[in-house]
Amino acid sequence: MTDIIRAGIIGTGYAATQRALTLQVDERSQLVVFSGHTPEKTQEFAQLHETIAVESWQQIVEHPDVDLVFICTINRDHGAIARAALEVGKHIVLEYPISLDPQEAESLIALAQTKGKLLHVEHIELLGGLHQALRQSLPAIGNAFYARYVTNVPKHPAPQRWTYHQELFGFPFKAALPHIHRFTNLFGQVATVSCQARFWGNSDYYTACLCTAQLRFKNGLIGEVTYGKGDIFWQSLRNFEVQGEQGIVLFEGEKGMLIRDEERTPIAVEGRRGLFVKDTTMVLDYLTTGTPLYSSPEESLYALKVGEAAYQSAELGKMISID
Repeated sequence: MTDIIRAGIIGTGYAATQRALTLQVDERSQLVVFSGHTPEKTQEFAQLHETIAVESWQQIVEHPDVDLVFICTINRDHGAIARAALEVGKHIVLEYPISLDPQEAESLIALAQTKGKLLHVEHIELLGGLHQALRQSLPAIGNAFYARYVTNVPKHPAPQRWTYHQELFGFPFKAALPHIHRFTNLFGQVATVSCQARFWGNSDYYTACLCTAQLRFKNGLIGEVTYGKGDIFWQSLRNFEVQGEQGIVLFEGEKGMLIRDEERTPIAVEGRRGLFVKDTTMVLDYLTTGTPLYSSPEESLYALKVGEAAYQSAELGKMISID
């Protein structure tokens, strides 16, 4: 594309705001229109970005002056919006996941290829300081055989919003896909998945959830991933460790450490600020100059398939093999 890239945004949350700010300061792009979920947030977004609001995502997709659609809304609707936009020839940028249904996600990737349109799934965790520092540190510990990733987010009281709704948010290891994607990006293909999940609350909006899964990789590595949030948790945790035959790398929050024998070497970790801006800029680079993006939709789809296997394991109470 050589002309100004005209964009529409579906959503008014943090990601949508960062997208809007980037589009408005980059001379290659123009924010044309957006849609919101609640009147209050829609009005605030319109005033902040001096942008036209419409009533529905369908109006964004059908807008004749929109080339590129950013989908920053509830997970349940991702697949339907992406399909509608691709059918009328729009480029697509999605917050993960592509869809909560891996089969639908696969068909959307095929549709984008048929239409010759961009389908980019945001995975800013791959651009973040923790993931980059972890990847750079792995050679120092030799052959990795065990990895563990734990995220706990206390919320008191638990919010009654879509991220705590089983249908709108989806099963946590499909919805919060980076918890799986970090592993598959670093360690490759998964052979088997075992998962357990528990939810608290008596309505569609739960007050807390806890999911834990063990991933057996085809290279022999064993990975354990835990995701929890809500009002039963009392301490924030964001820990990632990888054990290798020659050492350990351990990250606790933004602090990293390489441990080998008695040697302890701090690992610098850059902050997470500005990642949505970076992702948006990279999308514009791709559309204007063809610069490759950092992640493919196929990679996101594979992580989603592993997340689906975790869901099936939790539902059926048995180990699931992945072809």
